[in-house]
Amino acid sequence: MVSRAAARVARGPTSEAEVAAVRSAAPAELLRQALRDAGLRATAPRLAVLRSLNGATGPVSHGEVAADLAAEGWDRATVYRNLMALTSAGLLRRTDLGDHTWRFELKRGEPAHDHAGRQPEDTSVHPHFLCDACGDVVCLPGSAVQVVAARGTPKAIQRRRYEVQIKGRCDNCD
Repeated sequence: MVSRAAARVARGPTSEAEVAAVRSAAPAELLRQALRDAGLRATAPRLAVLRSLNGATGPVSHGEVAADLAAEGWDRATVYRNLMALTSAGLLRRTDLGDHTWRFELKRGEPAHDHAGRQPEDTSVHPHFLCDACGDVVCLPGSAVQVVAARGTPKAIQRRRYEVQIKGRCDNCD
């Protein structure tokens, strides 16, 4: 039986077969290569965390990832340490949507660092929608909200180093 957190991580699948199909969307070799490219060893817990996040359609909390991976034998501390290591390596984005819960998501299609070892500008900045009734979080397309750098705005706007968070009621709660 799939845990409630596993179904939420996958945002929809309700059977074990559907969850497994979502998780296999990224072949293990691609995940291993992403770890190597970021300068990390491809350990089993790191691969498990990346596989779990790859199946998510939006940012998920440490608790959701830990619950998803508990059946595989990974404890909460191991999941947390790996979430932090993957974030530091530039493979994950960590976001607080104002509810004091860190949520994690894969940075898709971005380099982990440039050749000088600096963090690059984030080329996949996208807004998040947080339902203020049920707490569901959804990634919105980057074009859903436009932020324009005008005279006098912080340089972070020009460099696309910001987060856009929209709160309201989702379709299910409205």
